[in-house]
Amino acid sequence: MKALENKIAIITGAGSGIGKATAELFAKEGAKLILTDLNEENTQKVVSSLTEKGAEAYFLKADAGSAKDAKKTVDFAIEKFGRLDIAVNNAGIGGDTSPTAEHAIDSWDKTININLSGVFYGTHYQIKAMLENSNSGSIINIASILGQVGFANSPAYVAAKHGVVGLTKTAALEYSAKGIRVNAVGPAFIDTPLLENLDKEVYDQLVGLHPIGRLGKSEEVAELILWLAGEKSSFVTGSYYAVDGGYLAQ
Repeated sequence: MKALENKIAIITGAGSGIGKATAELFAKEGAKLILTDLNEENTQKVVSSLTEKGAEAYFLKADAGSAKDAKKTVDFAIEKFGRLDIAVNNAGIGGDTSPTAEHAIDSWDKTININLSGVFYGTHYQIKAMLENSNSGSIINIASILGQVGFANSPAYVAAKHGVVGLTKTAALEYSAKGIRVNAVGPAFIDTPLLENLDKEVYDQLVGLHPIGRLGKSEEVAELILWLAGEKSSFVTGSYYAVDGGYLAQ
């Protein structure tokens, strides 16, 4: 039997990178999917690829930083499938890079809104749906290694990802006894479109931060997300798991 046979899952930021890889793996393991992103073209391609292989998947254009869109996404899942079993709050942005005293207020607000408030909005409505429809579920919030340590010139991103870890632990304390597990994943620097505009020198510097000697792959992160989504992790909640090639061991 497939690991997520007939499970209903929402994945935000599913048009590329970790979200896309997770959607592909979930579909392979039998899940039925609601995929959201602001990039309609990319995500529709993901949906088309999955449905051509026999999966059931739908695209919904949604802004991760909008509470209204978070509710709309959950409502859409209930309308299509009648319940929600799994949610992966993956959508995020890198934000501007500058020291704290020089960091633009608008940039701070945007990064916090998408990377932290957006995860709260998603978790808020996802838990409500899980309580109302099945009294069970698994929520996986995508944080970062920078949810555990600092990183110069990224004050908003680091603050948001620390917040995601705290939110995850708090929600787990509140709802685990009610059948809803909540965990966080902390990827290191992953070879995704977020890094595609880096010059070679900066890219090589990032590689050098990882003792394993390379950046991670989206598919490697997706494997951990799959485990947290399924029954094999049934006693795991309120946890933070790094996928970091040794970054945090230094």
